[in-house]
Amino acid sequence: MTLALQIILVLTSVLMTVFVLLHKGKGGGLSSLFGGGVQSNLSGSTIVEKNLDRYTILMAIIWITCIVALNLIQAYGA
Repeated sequence: MTLALQIILVLTSVLMTVFVLLHKGKGGGLSSLFGGGVQSNLSGSTIVEKNLDRYTILMAIIWITCIVALNLIQAYGA
């Protein structure tokens, strides 16, 4: 169980880092490299940005849950 949670924690950490870097931000970000910058400037907020927000939040929730679960396993030795 602990090993599975540790693997999930590492995967969600990497995915969350990638998703955060893909966000537009103030200066354009990495998402503008893939053509997202032109569309975002024209229409304000695209569906891609909204989905990217949802995926980032989902990864953060999974990441926090893994950290809490690993701490509980360590504290109570289950």
